[in-house]
Amino acid sequence: MSQTYGIEAPRRPAPDDEQPPVRFLVLIHSASSAQRLARLFLQDRRQVAELDAGAPEVMMMTDSLAPSRSAWQAEWDLALAGHSAAERAEAEVYTLDL
Repeated sequence: MSQTYGIEAPRRPAPDDEQPPVRFLVLIHSASSAQRLARLFLQDRRQVAELDAGAPEVMMMTDSLAPSRSAWQAEWDLALAGHSAAERAEAEVYTLDL
């Protein structure tokens, strides 16, 4: 008989299941939702999260960092494919410390 009373403990992730640290934060307008989004990307520019750019967490992540206007560059083509050229040109890209 199990001693968990029907509630199993969550599985601990294996060391190789851990996600690498987030490297980029992109603040970009989205015409489809009429709001500004904060999109988090890994070093290889795979998106791992998306949230409202007005969230307090976003302000904490960008505090004391200077953005670049590099979302129009070719390395962002696949990651930001759903955004227009104008949205990408106005986007702010923050490189987060590892």
